[in-house]
Amino acid sequence: MTPLRAILRLRSPLGTPLAGDTLFGQLCHAVREMLGEEKLEALLDGYTAGSPWLVVSDGFPSGYLPRPTVAAALQANSEEDPKKRKEAKGKRWIPHSQIAQPLRQLLSSAVSDEEVYGKQSRPIQAAAFHNTLNRLTGTTGTGEFAPYTQSQIFYQRDQRMDLWCVLDEDRLPRETLHQLLEYIGSVGYGRDASIGLGKFAVEQIEEAALFKQTHPNANAYWTLAPCSPQGQGFKTSRSYWQVLTRFGRHGGTLALGANPFKQPLLLAATGAIFAPTNNMAQIHFIGSGLAKVSLMQTAAVHQGYAPVLGICMEAI
Repeated sequence: MTPLRAILRLRSPLGTPLAGDTLFGQLCHAVREMLGEEKLEALLDGYTAGSPWLVVSDGFPSGYLPRPTVAAALQANSEEDPKKRKEAKGKRWIPHSQIAQPLRQLLSSAVSDEEVYGKQSRPIQAAAFHNTLNRLTGTTGTGEFAPYTQSQIFYQRDQRMDLWCVLDEDRLPRETLHQLLEYIGSVGYGRDASIGLGKFAVEQIEEAALFKQTHPNANAYWTLAPCSPQGQGFKTSRSYWQVLTRFGRHGGTLALGANPFKQPLLLAATGAIFAPTNNMAQIHFIGSGLAKVSLMQTAAVHQGYAPVLGICMEAI
């Protein structure tokens, strides 16, 4: 499995945040539409048995990673007053140059949205107004034709985002992954792609040297996407995560059906820390592939894997 970095350039607001498991589902749809159903079935062979063809991270501002989720006792500022601790929580990005530091120093290097995006260019989540026209009258009206609002995430023009992928190049070439991402970027990612949201360009895909730059004495895994860590042999007393409930829904024609929703899933949110019970293995992802996630499409799977970096976590 090859760790890769895809650099995306946003060309429109987002209706859905760039989440790794959501993007993986859309990539599966892109495989079926571009390469055929048989190719998708071949790629998903063994997916729920620990053999994924691809693991995708969330999208992060270029040059930064999400702040790890850890207990207050592990943070350098754990003895400071509450106001300063609250301020520290707002610093949620770690520069790439700091990832080889031990955990406490790494957390001390965290920066805020203002430092990452610029004071006047932070992402803004705001409501946008939409109209649905009655084709008989040519106007809006009441009920289903009433004007409505939808939340959108607005970024600065040409904002660059990093996407970290772990790809089995024996099953899918890197160039084909590039084409699949370009296809999604052209049609739109996530909610309201049909009205112009979620457009992006793929500037390049390169081998990710970042995975080789972590602390030489790393003793835990730092996740870059939501994941399902159950049954992986992690030490619960030394692992830290926030619970994320994922209410997934189908894309394509199933999105227009009577039941477009998938089964709710409990995942560990991005930025979790998992300490192995045994020796630290040199792996690029953890987690598991999830099956039985849909009553409407029994073959559907969900990405419960996450790309990981090694991190050196001090004792409490």
